[in-house]
Amino acid sequence: MSDTATRHAQHTPMIRQYLAIKDEYPHMLVFYRMGDFYELFFDDAHRAAELLDITLTARGESGGVSIPMAGVPYHAAESYLARLIARGESVAICEQMEAPGATKGPVRREVVRVVTPGTVTDDALLDARTANLIVAIAPAKRAIGIAALELARGDLAVTEVADEAALSAELARLSPSEVVVSDQSTLQFNLPETARTERPAWLFDAVSARRKLEEFFGVAQLDGFGCGDLPRAIAAAGALIDYVEATQHTALAHIASMRTYAVTDTLILDGPTRRNLEIEASANGDTKHSLIGLLDRCATAMGARALRRWAAEPTRNFNMLAHRHQAIETLMRGAYVPIADKLRAMADVERIATRIALGTARPRDLSGLASALAGLPGLKSELAGLDAPLLAGIDTALDPADDLAGLLARAIVASPPVVVRDGGVIADGYDDNLDELRELSANADGYLAELEKRERERTGVDTLKVGYNRVHGYYIEMGRTHSDKAPIDYQRRQTLKAVERYITPELKSFEDKVLSARERALAREKQLYTELVELLAGHMSRLQSIADGLARLDVLAGLARCAVDYRWVAPRLTETPGIHISGGRHPVVERFSDAPFVANDTELDDDTRVLLITGPNMGGKSTYMRQTALIVLMAHIGSFVPADSATIGPLDRIFTRIGAGDDLSAGQSTFMVEMSETAQILHHATEQSLVLLDEIGRGTSTYDGLALARAVAERLATHNRAYTLFATHYFELTQIAADWPASKNAHFEVADYADAGGEQKLAFLHAIRPGPASRSFGLQVAALAGVPKKVIRAAEKHLAELESASRESASPQLGLFEAPKPEQPREPDHDPIHEALEELDCDDLTPREALAKLYELKNLLGRGRS
Repeated sequence: MSDTATRHAQHTPMIRQYLAIKDEYPHMLVFYRMGDFYELFFDDAHRAAELLDITLTARGESGGVSIPMAGVPYHAAESYLARLIARGESVAICEQMEAPGATKGPVRREVVRVVTPGTVTDDALLDARTANLIVAIAPAKRAIGIAALELARGDLAVTEVADEAALSAELARLSPSEVVVSDQSTLQFNLPETARTERPAWLFDAVSARRKLEEFFGVAQLDGFGCGDLPRAIAAAGALIDYVEATQHTALAHIASMRTYAVTDTLILDGPTRRNLEIEASANGDTKHSLIGLLDRCATAMGARALRRWAAEPTRNFNMLAHRHQAIETLMRGAYVPIADKLRAMADVERIATRIALGTARPRDLSGLASALAGLPGLKSELAGLDAPLLAGIDTALDPADDLAGLLARAIVASPPVVVRDGGVIADGYDDNLDELRELSANADGYLAELEKRERERTGVDTLKVGYNRVHGYYIEMGRTHSDKAPIDYQRRQTLKAVERYITPELKSFEDKVLSARERALAREKQLYTELVELLAGHMSRLQSIADGLARLDVLAGLARCAVDYRWVAPRLTETPGIHISGGRHPVVERFSDAPFVANDTELDDDTRVLLITGPNMGGKSTYMRQTALIVLMAHIGSFVPADSATIGPLDRIFTRIGAGDDLSAGQSTFMVEMSETAQILHHATEQSLVLLDEIGRGTSTYDGLALARAVAERLATHNRAYTLFATHYFELTQIAADWPASKNAHFEVADYADAGGEQKLAFLHAIRPGPASRSFGLQVAALAGVPKKVIRAAEKHLAELESASRESASPQLGLFEAPKPEQPREPDHDPIHEALEELDCDDLTPREALAKLYELKNLLGRGRS
């Protein structure tokens, strides 16, 4: 006997059954159906009680120990599942597969579905307006494979990236709910709200994964999907499909294809950049005051999810973007209003189609689909005549599906119940057999009324009544004081405190006939419903095409509304390098600010690669830099932009290093975080990158900070040659513009004036002007922030002393407004090794070049000794 069997043998039959199921799902909570509850036992009970704040009990013993238990009502299970999924937990749902007492021993139970953070499809467990992705990762020495699946949409995408830095950026873009990795993987990723699931390493084998995918898609090879030569991507996809099949316990018929993409096809934004630009949420977690919060004017959840996909995948395909801009311009002429009105009545066809494919669609899913299909002709009439290729393509995708619309209209009642088990879902007239069985049940009320009248006359008891309950069935009831009047054919069925209940042969015969008809009607209705869902599943490609067309149209109509309401313009995308923005505005700040927004221009090209921006805090530097990046991002989403005009050349990435914050979970200080993000920029920025840097070097001493800031700016200007907005309080850096032709100074204007009482005041004009700022306004800003006046006066005194000491002292201490004079280096003796090392730039060497250089230096050393 195995160790597991020995361990289970000491328990009761029911607990043995539970433990056998739990052994198959050791890392998941098991919802074990017992009557009207899902029960959890042992460690699962402790964990569920903690996570769900439910009562932990102990009932009875098994194997000599008490059994910890916790349970949730089955009819309210969805709400508890939603809370568990939000905490990153996975749950195996174990149902009773037969009626209690049908067989000897415990009721047979099986796990019918597994709910994990990345594989949920039920609306009750999902945010309707946000996509839910599960990702698998298959690393190797030369590449890392990524497979991403949005199960509720049936979209599977694969790619390969070069290293962990690229993986981190891609995971930040995808923002998955669950990541599947090998149980031997050492990969670490900083996604605190993402569940990590480990699977056996052999599932990530590229050869077996290729066979798995070929079988899954029914193809002889994967070249048609564009990934035939991407073994790590194939490994990730094969492992992902295997995992999802194991959780769903059904075929994944709605995943009909697999698309291959390259991260270089999109404008890349890493995690810090996405956070700093507040794309999905503001710094305090508020989604309303974010870019997506502003852009989301979609009428449907499908459109809202599509908008987030567009924002997560800002395309570099100028042709695709031109079609989006043209479609928005066409809709702005007025069509977006009636289109949005008609879309607002549409159900979530995308997720309904998936539930149909998985066999989990509920009656209200089908009635919602019927309503959506019925609304398609009206929507297509609004699209007729609109002159834009993208809108014409959407019109074609919106197959009217008259056959499916008519079928659903005949089959499903207008307002069906939530679940099919209670009946009343299939419409009258759809099936003759069902109608006949229903009529038999419906006539029961008339028969019972007639029987009650006859029996009252027969017995002489005016209070006699005929009734029914689910436990005892039909009965004739009379008061116990009249029991002596019961005819001889009355058979006692139940005795209560004041009444007696009887059954007669006639009533028993009627009961058998009616109850049989009701049971047969319910069984027939369930059969018809299952057949209907299976029939609809056969039209999955049509339903997915309709859903995709509705989602894209919704996004375009919403962006058209934004463009009209907020006075945005179409950006001009050109192959000529540069960023030229006239009258640019921050879309979110302008929308929610009480004060009028001051628009500013941005000019970045080969003559201005680095713009050094000075000025006081609160002057507008950070807003200006962010608005430039957001205008670029919006243009690559396909949106109009907040500016008088915008011309944007080819770009590959946006980088930001804005704000300060510790990463306590990783044990990193503010300065370490700042330097890590700066290093990422310096290693990966190119001539086609847009870089935003705010106050580099402020987390360390003055000397170190100034030296780092200057070196970083120099590197970006001369080596990376990225389009750079570099905000700084180091006035010494403004000298860079004189040293490097591709660098210029700019500052934010401030008015310094005396009020009526003679007190100095500041007015922030938020307008950018050429040249460096005239001076710092740190003490004035501190005063505005409420620092006590005594402290400000003391600071002014100390400032005067420091400035005087800086001018008079011969020591190398750095003054506040002058850069230190560099020490003159001692001329070294003529040494070829020393000279070779001086000329060596380690950052630009490939591993092969570095090894060659090492041999060269060794040879020089050998000649020096000879």
